[in-house]
Amino acid sequence: MYTSPKLERFEENVASKYQIYNSMLITLPFDNVGNTGIMLPLFAEVCESGFKNQWKPQQIFDFFSEKYLDNASEKEKIDLMFRFIQYVERQIVLFDAIEDAAFSIINNLDGANSVRNTKDRAESKNMSKELKKFFEDFKIRTVLTAHPTQFYPGSVLGIITDLEEAITGNDLKRIKELLAQLGKTPFIKKEKPTPFDEAVSLTWYLENVFYETAGNIMQYFQKNVFEGELLKNQIINFGFWPGGDRDGNPFVTNEITLKVTDRLRTSILKCYYNDIRQLKRKLTFAGVDTIWTELEHKIYRSVFYSKGELYITLDEIKATLAEIREKIVTNHQSLYLDDLDKFINKVNLFGFYFATLDVRQNSKIHDAVFDEIEKVAKDKNLNIFPENYDDLSESERLNILMEVKSDLTATMFEEENTKSTIDSIYAIKTIQENNGEYGSNRYIISNTQSAQNILETYALFGLCGWENPTVDIVPLFETVEDLQNAEKIMDMLYSNKKYAEHLNRRNGKQTIMLGFSDGTKDGGYLMANWSIYKAKEALTAISRKYDVEVIFFDGRGGPPARGGGKTHKFYASLGPDIENKEIQITIQGQTISSNFGTLDSCRFNLENLLSAGVANQVFYKGENKLSDSEKELLEELSTVSYKSYSDFKNHPKFIPYLERRSALKYYAQANIGSRPSKRSKSDKLDFNDLRAIPFVGAWSQLKQNVPGFYGVGTALKHFEENGNWDKVQDLYNNSLFFKTLIENSMMSLAKSFFPLTAYMKEDAEFGAFWEIIFKEFEETKRLLLKLSGFDELMENYPDGKASIQLREQIVLPLLTIQQYALSKINELNADEKHDDDLLKTYEKIVMRSLFGNINASRNSA
Repeated sequence: MYTSPKLERFEENVASKYQIYNSMLITLPFDNVGNTGIMLPLFAEVCESGFKNQWKPQQIFDFFSEKYLDNASEKEKIDLMFRFIQYVERQIVLFDAIEDAAFSIINNLDGANSVRNTKDRAESKNMSKELKKFFEDFKIRTVLTAHPTQFYPGSVLGIITDLEEAITGNDLKRIKELLAQLGKTPFIKKEKPTPFDEAVSLTWYLENVFYETAGNIMQYFQKNVFEGELLKNQIINFGFWPGGDRDGNPFVTNEITLKVTDRLRTSILKCYYNDIRQLKRKLTFAGVDTIWTELEHKIYRSVFYSKGELYITLDEIKATLAEIREKIVTNHQSLYLDDLDKFINKVNLFGFYFATLDVRQNSKIHDAVFDEIEKVAKDKNLNIFPENYDDLSESERLNILMEVKSDLTATMFEEENTKSTIDSIYAIKTIQENNGEYGSNRYIISNTQSAQNILETYALFGLCGWENPTVDIVPLFETVEDLQNAEKIMDMLYSNKKYAEHLNRRNGKQTIMLGFSDGTKDGGYLMANWSIYKAKEALTAISRKYDVEVIFFDGRGGPPARGGGKTHKFYASLGPDIENKEIQITIQGQTISSNFGTLDSCRFNLENLLSAGVANQVFYKGENKLSDSEKELLEELSTVSYKSYSDFKNHPKFIPYLERRSALKYYAQANIGSRPSKRSKSDKLDFNDLRAIPFVGAWSQLKQNVPGFYGVGTALKHFEENGNWDKVQDLYNNSLFFKTLIENSMMSLAKSFFPLTAYMKEDAEFGAFWEIIFKEFEETKRLLLKLSGFDELMENYPDGKASIQLREQIVLPLLTIQQYALSKINELNADEKHDDDLLKTYEKIVMRSLFGNINASRNSA
């Protein structure tokens, strides 16, 4: 059967359906909905033609008001702006649901990067044994984080799910009902969510998407790769940060940490109970039914009648399932064995923990904690540290940290951070007792700048009476400087005899986290990505020298500026000098809902990661290795780019521009995440305290997307002007790593729209600064097109480009309103006698327009 191209499928199944269902919004029987739905297309048309004619947002809205609003007062205009915002938010929800419903039509779930295609490919190459051997050891881990980039409340996410189902079934009556429900459902959270609220929201994805998807993938592996053998390797793991991530979040308490892990255990037991109930209708055989009923009762009591008490252990469940399996094979001709094996794989995969809760804290907090521990130890004569501890060399201090032992408790200290940090160690131990070791067995130390930062974290366990802790200490290297120092730091650790013994107890593995977000904020797009690549090579080499298996955990956000974009190509491009036996990534905000929010998209993206590992380690093993000359070229490109980005970042108007011409400060007003938008409490904006999410998000709201391209054009132009363009061209043609960087940067350019802010070039204070950004955008676009040979950005992803264009078209009125409101705010602030209430109203418009703008982009922060 003929399969139409992806763009054709998108036009037919997304764009056309959106036009049809969008028209239904106007017919909803609510006050002002019809009027708003009629006026909005008119405003959108004025926006589109206005920007083509180089009008300012203020000109656009004023022209629209004069032509269509019949002498409206400022209050009436403001009311209409709020109605436009609410209407566009619902249009975006509709578009999301339509696109999700069409996912399996547009994307071939059994296509190039699927597990099925990977298996078929291995068979065709006579590599089935190699594939099986590879998956006996290889793993992926997706870690759900609660970073604030998701604006949909749970109720709206539920409507999206129901809408997707109704659209798939073309149920017009149900679609209309859900659109009506959408019109009545608030999009705004009146209060900031707590870390527990965030955990509950993300647990929904574990229960409704990941549980079933992972089970299906594991069953496919068992039947088709392992020829019916029960899997010993988990292959897919899940991690969890809400309730454990303390870095910069004062609202994460140990009480919340324990509450979250209790919720995770209850959630997985409920999933098991539902499966057991379904399987009970099949496992009705003599000698099996009674055992199965007893298992059902014990799980039921543990879920519904338990106050933290379990009526069955994980080992008992596994033993019971093994007994039942043997009876089915021996006595019942393996009837329903596939169904039972699928459940057994889920139990082996999720245990009693569902997802591993990572604990994370900043090294600066630990420095202060250890200062107080030293002081209290000295005051109370605890004899923990030698008197000359601070005067010792670093290596001597490291040896002491590996040996320290005590039985400290939080009550011995006054500082809240010290109390909380001490209690967090006891919390991890409690979680392991209740949910098993995998309930929480990683402590991530952010802002790692020395070996001492890591060993102080390890020492905390000994100081709390936990000898030989079953916990991995994970350093997180983020800034360009920290990435450059990472090899030296790990060398000091690996050469420490006691730490080496700890690693031996942890199966000879060391997990190291690398952060794209702050790396890009610190060093720009090219330098951040190249620095991480170099750090991985250096860390792989030093780990192999000490016979340690290093596992890299990538802190990725949604957009290319934060390590997002086409992640499959990134992992497939890693050469043999980078350890890649596990792929571990963070997923967050819109990335969870857009890439993993449905059974189809979740399967597609998990299998993409699995196939990337196979491509790198099996099919193209030893390939994708950068030559010395290619590395030199990437180094020079990154150095030129870094200089350009650093000059830009240090421009005296850089921070003022973000403060006064972007929506940056309004992120803090939107009740979307429990964590503060910056690390310090100071009113003054300091670049180092600024979190990556609002930083990248602010540029996205401006439709300038600076973190995803700035410095790239300058670096490429350097080679063009020096007559060495052919070297860069060869690198693009031959290096999958470099090509992936370029393609991801194209996405940032494709989501930029400079006519929106072109009015700023006339700004007396910021005009020249805006021109600097625009010039770099133009040069980057010109040179990326030259490099790729494309006529348009993202030419090789026509469906993705079409999706972006339609989303940008939907959201253009919102962007215009936001810029109009920002202009009004600047006008009012310039007037000493301004109306405070009016100022607050326009500030609310800016904040409210954040929601739709970010949701429409799906990976904008």
